[in-house]
Amino acid sequence: MTYYPYETFVTDVKALVKMTAGYPADAIIAIARGGLTLGHAYASATDNRHLLTINSILYEGQKRGENCDIFNIPDLSNTKRVLLLDDIIDSGQTMQEVVEAVKRCYPDIEIKIAALFYKQSARLQADFALHEAHDWIEFFWEKDFKKESS
Repeated sequence: MTYYPYETFVTDVKALVKMTAGYPADAIIAIARGGLTLGHAYASATDNRHLLTINSILYEGQKRGENCDIFNIPDLSNTKRVLLLDDIIDSGQTMQEVVEAVKRCYPDIEIKIAALFYKQSARLQADFALHEAHDWIEFFWEKDFKKESS
């Protein structure tokens, strides 16, 4: 297990902003929950106030579920280009299903994907990614704010 600290996150958000500079997204969609912290930081760094969220549930802790639930698809009626953000593309199933759900509702939207981490074995790769993951990543927002058992 690899711990991912806040200080590295700050550096990585700045790197991701530079990496995506050539893609002027009309909207940023952060995939909840893993992409929320990244989405907020990225939107602040790019001064893009069109930050939206979409929900997906595939993992509970380190346990992978069988089905991916996608809900709360945002209104993208006046949007041409979207940047989807998530913390990690592991199997790629979540990201693939999110892209398909958005495309079903808005078939003409151009979608690019950005992530902090990716796995080479993922069925869908990000257009922009920083680090290849070789083991489980424990993000600071998961570890440092974990609910303590009573």
